[in-house]
Amino acid sequence: MVSFSHRDPGTDEALWHRAFADRALRTLDETFGHLVVVAAHPDDETLGAAGLMARTARRGARITVLIATDGEGSHPESPTHTPVELAAMRRQEVAEALHQLGPSIDLHFLGLPDGGTDDHREAIATALGAVLGGSGTHLVVVPWVGDGHRDHRVAAEVTAEVCADLGVSWREYPIWLWHWGSPDEAPWGDLEVVLLDEPTADLKRAAMHHHRSQIAALSPAPGDEVMLHEGMQAHFDRPFEVFVRPAGPSLAEGFFNDFYRRNGDDPWGFESRWYEQRKRSIALASLPRARYASALELGCSTGVFTELLADRCDAVRAVDIADAPLEIARRRLGDREGVRLDRLELPGEWPAGTFDLVVLSEVGYYWSPADLTVAIDRIRRAMDAGGHLIACHWRHPVTEYPQSGDDVHAALRAADGFVRLVQHEEEDFVLEVYGFEGARSVAAETGLVE
Repeated sequence: MVSFSHRDPGTDEALWHRAFADRALRTLDETFGHLVVVAAHPDDETLGAAGLMARTARRGARITVLIATDGEGSHPESPTHTPVELAAMRRQEVAEALHQLGPSIDLHFLGLPDGGTDDHREAIATALGAVLGGSGTHLVVVPWVGDGHRDHRVAAEVTAEVCADLGVSWREYPIWLWHWGSPDEAPWGDLEVVLLDEPTADLKRAAMHHHRSQIAALSPAPGDEVMLHEGMQAHFDRPFEVFVRPAGPSLAEGFFNDFYRRNGDDPWGFESRWYEQRKRSIALASLPRARYASALELGCSTGVFTELLADRCDAVRAVDIADAPLEIARRRLGDREGVRLDRLELPGEWPAGTFDLVVLSEVGYYWSPADLTVAIDRIRRAMDAGGHLIACHWRHPVTEYPQSGDDVHAALRAADGFVRLVQHEEEDFVLEVYGFEGARSVAAETGLVE
């Protein structure tokens, strides 16, 4: 997960202003009859969706707001306010802010522990399911899953599960991305905007000012400092609000079996295209060690790269989701000693054991963001203490894929514990090699430098 502090100066809003000015983004469809705003903490809803709520209230549609926690952990070292007092203060602030936006907004507090939503996913799911039980068209908005805050991620993951099960549309609104991120890290292809006229923007500013505990210091004492400094507040004084259109579900086995049935034994041209041959050569040359004891290849397809890995590894465990490519891989590799091929539906199914090399090549974009998070965690657990991960992905958009190659590598860079040893980036693909904390360069490992 991204590491940041609210005390950091953060990214200047002028940089984001220039980035937005250069892009034409689609507008959010507002033809829903019921808007449900999920917030991890009081003020998320105002920062991310106050303008949308004001517009929705103006046309007389229903609005429900669910606040997961009371935000009592915002000032853990406050000498003047206890967590109980902060919780009460923040409940009052959000109630006042929402009344400013629309007196008929239906507000629900779940009262979950600030920072502890991961242990209360079912409570969020139950509350959200209950407010979506009525008839009509709903839109749910929730903090962005990639925001770099655990409670935001949990709220987004639960919302995605509930909405997918019920067939309800949802969007995600970034909060902390604008602070820690840069335009290079924004999911531009998935962004939608809600344009705010001046009266609506004024309403949002007024609502934000009700969150006094966050936009001003609680007192002059250490521990009572402002949570959202003026630089952070500037990100939410735009004449528009930004929402992320969520990625689709992970691609299932049927997609790949159908793809091979329609396109033959080499549908991606692994054997016939110079592009693929060259990319494999770059990947092999990027491995920090001449030889590995054991490798795990995730998504081996027809086994072209598996065969090359077998020349560099004592043992290779190669897995794929579909039978069609595995049959080709078995014909290619025969009974080659040290190679094992299995069909597994990653990341739900996962091979046992640990490896000193894990290969994630042209696979990660088939997974939803939630499944990619699971996969990254399982990759970490599957790597030996001194192991390496090599990841390589196509960078051009593919309509059917839930994510892009750049999305996958952004998630790897944000993951806890990984240290990047190799980065190779071209217009067409990105290749990176990671180790754990303390991993050394090739020159250091081979004694050329200390």
